Amino acid sequence: MLDLRVLRVDADGVGLVALGSDRVVDVLFDGRRIWSFWVRRDTSRGGVGGLAGGLGRSITWPPAMRPHLVGTGSVTLREHVSGADVWSGEVVFTDDARRVEFVDRQGHPISLDKSDRFSPVFAERTAADLDPLLDAMGELLDVLAAHGVAAFPAYGTLLGAVREGDFLGHDSDADLGYVSSHSSPVDVVRESFRLQRAVAERGWATYRYSGLAFRVEVVEADGATRFLDVFGGFLDGGRLYLMGEVGHPFEREWLLPLGRTTLRGREYPAPARPEKLLEVMYGPSWQVPDPAFKFETPRQVTELLNQWFRGTGHARRDWERRAAQRRRRPVPKGSSALAKQLRRAEAPGTLVLDVGAGRGRDALWLARQGHPTLAYDFAPRGLQKAQRTAARRELPLEVRALNLDEWRWVLSEGARVSRLPEGPRAMLARHVLDATDEFGRQSLGRLASMTLRGGGRLYVQTWTGRGRGGAGLVPMKVARVQKLLERHGGTVLDVAEAPAGGADGGKGSVGKVVAQWD
Repeated sequence: MLDLRVLRVDADGVGLVALGSDRVVDVLFDGRRIWSFWVRRDTSRGGVGGLAGGLGRSITWPPAMRPHLVGTGSVTLREHVSGADVWSGEVVFTDDARRVEFVDRQGHPISLDKSDRFSPVFAERTAADLDPLLDAMGELLDVLAAHGVAAFPAYGTLLGAVREGDFLGHDSDADLGYVSSHSSPVDVVRESFRLQRAVAERGWATYRYSGLAFRVEVVEADGATRFLDVFGGFLDGGRLYLMGEVGHPFEREWLLPLGRTTLRGREYPAPARPEKLLEVMYGPSWQVPDPAFKFETPRQVTELLNQWFRGTGHARRDWERRAAQRRRRPVPKGSSALAKQLRRAEAPGTLVLDVGAGRGRDALWLARQGHPTLAYDFAPRGLQKAQRTAARRELPLEVRALNLDEWRWVLSEGARVSRLPEGPRAMLARHVLDATDEFGRQSLGRLASMTLRGGGRLYVQTWTGRGRGGAGLVPMKVARVQKLLERHGGTVLDVAEAPAGGADGGKGSVGKVVAQWD
């Protein structure tokens, strides 16, 4: 028996027998690598019937791939390191008379990256496509240096430069890192925000991941957007902490003074001993290509980075990944009963703040009714389809990120909205109070107090506890909602409780409260 034998490739996934050492297998569709997995680490026992004598293993298609698996595809399984094909054939995934294809909305070829997200990976891009990213790296390194930070390519970008002199073909973004001269988490956070402001002043669009990491958006030659991540770090007590995976003993002379490395024929700064940093990031086998690499950050390091820098946003990546998996689905039609109640009560043209907008069903519906709408969510990626729909139809919908568990988000957004031109305002908060913690509940009250002064009304709906609520919801009685809103200066106008149903779905009881800020 061969030490790797594929027994089935079908609409459910792959079944195989894997003996000997573990290895990476690439999955190709029409000759293009789409996904990679380790034949032992990523598979589970069983799933191949009795054909393998109890030695069979199986793996299902990743959730992100399933929306693309429509029709028939030409599939090849290939060992990544040796390049040997271990299986090839036509696979019927559905009865649709079409070929399976992996492209984005702009027609760019896409593959799964290291985060199991579909992106136009570097292997699919031309030199002309990537020149803007290389230019941006150089310009951004200069900006950071001008503000006292010695930055360098990091993570996969450093790995590709040192090992191959090029971007990793299966990677999809670029990474920069720097090690602060500060050793206190508070000081390095302040420095990171200062650096982000300096970058934004140069005209780049930025997005903050955590207290010590932000990204810069770079538009490639054909219009595709590529992300350039800036990860901060610091040395303390002989250990290097570098967002978002490193907390390891390290010597300062392995970093400074910076040396040089070459990426696609261009020179960039690099740690003095880049192999030392790569070993910390990827382990002693960093020189062996691994498109299915997964970080195995020690739990203690993750907890430290969470507490120091990720704060209340450490779960955002999981929320955004789930949102990304649903992004191809259409935005649900219609609206909730609460949105209809708001529409009946408010004057035409009232500005609506939809907090916890989810996929944007209510926000999009309200915009269609002529209400300028601000759609807020902790993971705004789930609102992208609603945002694109609104843009095509020229509807007044704006999407904004909001984390109710951080005062910085709440107070800054409250101040911003309070200074918008005067006019009637209303806030919609459907299943927000019962989906957050007590800090988040108080934050919603504070946000309403800041933005609705002068007669604006807040429309709240929560699960009250009877029957079955939605996943992750914690019951909140209407009396408790009343006290919360009154504490923040609201006057309760209406209270109701009834079984959920119709457009609201669910099988439990829901409470609705309307409050006004005079």
